[in-house]
Amino acid sequence: MKILAIIPARGGSKRLPGKNIKHLDGRPLIAWTIEVALQSQMFVETIVSTDDPAIAEVAQRFGAAVPGLRPAHLATDTAGSVDVVLQVLDDYEAVHGDVNGVMLLQPTSPFRTSESIRQAVALFEANGRRAVVSVCTAASHPAWSFSLEGDTLAPFLGWEPLTRRSQDLQPAYTLNGSIYLVAPQVLRQEKRFVGPGVQPLVIAEAFESLDIDTPEDWEMALFALGQRARQ
Repeated sequence: MKILAIIPARGGSKRLPGKNIKHLDGRPLIAWTIEVALQSQMFVETIVSTDDPAIAEVAQRFGAAVPGLRPAHLATDTAGSVDVVLQVLDDYEAVHGDVNGVMLLQPTSPFRTSESIRQAVALFEANGRRAVVSVCTAASHPAWSFSLEGDTLAPFLGWEPLTRRSQDLQPAYTLNGSIYLVAPQVLRQEKRFVGPGVQPLVIAEAFESLDIDTPEDWEMALFALGQRARQ
């Protein structure tokens, strides 16, 4: 089984400037993801896609491959992860031959574990190479979400679920942004990581699902690390 890991890390970040190489507990943020990818021993290559020479230098120092800087058209605010991954995938396969799967690992999820990566690959391999995505329990159940219709609220799932106790509702899950694994041919055809038939990898521990995109997220990550250190 040949799986390619791709870590996208654009230089521009408006909400948390320089986040990908900002030090979290003594290590650049991106290093956390590179290290668990390498520790998992699941990948033929761990590649960082970036437009920033500083990020490229850090990524290589921690063991990732950086074949070249990302093309300008894939370094904008509007460039999607699918296009970035396909560019890296096409370039890799042109030189090294086909792979069986490609895993997107966002550097903003520093606390994912190598064991979760191995579990995702095991699911992928055991079930016909169906796509796998990591999820966690939804912080707020969709039954308690509303749209605005004029000056009134309208529940997305209708009024009936609101009559039930929260513990009687069907469990709800949300993408945690940590792991996306898909077969190359599926990604090229569907241009998405999550679609019908996708397999969930449920991440039970909230710490592992922390996603860092804002200064508030960063402070929460520091607090969570401090709490674990005291345990």
